[in-house]
Amino acid sequence: MRPLVVGTRQSELALTQTEWVVNRLKEVCPGLEVRVEKIVTKGDRILNVTLSKVGGKGLFVKEIEQALLDKRIDFAVHSMKDMPGEMPKGLVIGAIPVRENPLDCLLSREGHTLNDLPAGSVVGTSSLRRQAQILACRPDLKVEPVRGNLGTRLSKMKNGQFDAIILAAAGLSRMSWQDEISQELPVEQMLPAVGQGALAVECREDDEELLALLQKINHEETARAVWAERAFLRSFHGGCHLPLAGYAEVIGDEVRLTGLVAQPDGKKILRATLQGQDEWDLGERLAKELIDQGAGELLATVREGLVG
Repeated sequence: MRPLVVGTRQSELALTQTEWVVNRLKEVCPGLEVRVEKIVTKGDRILNVTLSKVGGKGLFVKEIEQALLDKRIDFAVHSMKDMPGEMPKGLVIGAIPVRENPLDCLLSREGHTLNDLPAGSVVGTSSLRRQAQILACRPDLKVEPVRGNLGTRLSKMKNGQFDAIILAAAGLSRMSWQDEISQELPVEQMLPAVGQGALAVECREDDEELLALLQKINHEETARAVWAERAFLRSFHGGCHLPLAGYAEVIGDEVRLTGLVAQPDGKKILRATLQGQDEWDLGERLAKELIDQGAGELLATVREGLVG
């Protein structure tokens, strides 16, 4: 295999994830040479507003995808939850490695669970999806935006800006910071983002040599679940900035998919579950079921609010 260049964001978590993927590739291709190219994305540059108000799709991937299209890098490692439903022409997801813990978790200064936080406690998150589900079960809490990498957000909580924050368990696990977790939030209380806990290894669709290598680290069960979730996301033309969630599990030869669309204030939550063998059809059918319940109009109102 020729020497390769991998593109990634420059955060500690992104570099850790990239190193993990590179090590898996070296296990299946001994002697492989890989150089890491750090790339700053729009989502990394703009830290003074919430993700939802930065707007658009691909906040953390667009510049990296351009580097792929320009052939400055050979492949990229992304957090799957950062990937928009639609991808640029000429690029594909070449592998989805085995998934880490997909759940969200609560980190609290005093070790409280979500149910035990005192009324009026300030919870930090810039995700409308998390905000909606927090307020749906605890409307007496106050949700405030928090941006920055994992370490920055953790420091902001510890220095008193927040009583608690919500983070993805996968990132904390990859950083070996599991001891900071006060509570893993069950899917019944906090449905994860589409693709949460999974990684996307992206490359050019005409790079057959690299695609053959990447398939050796693809995890079929994870991939089936994630494709169902992404089919659901794509049906709404959505990105990580919308109050939309999807989580799938493989059960035997079928996939069970749960989807959610919410008002940011948590006063209206639309949720449904379907099971089937064809993951793409499953995601589309579940989206249609929620659209029939009014999800399209709900998201249109959210988008108008973000633009306004």
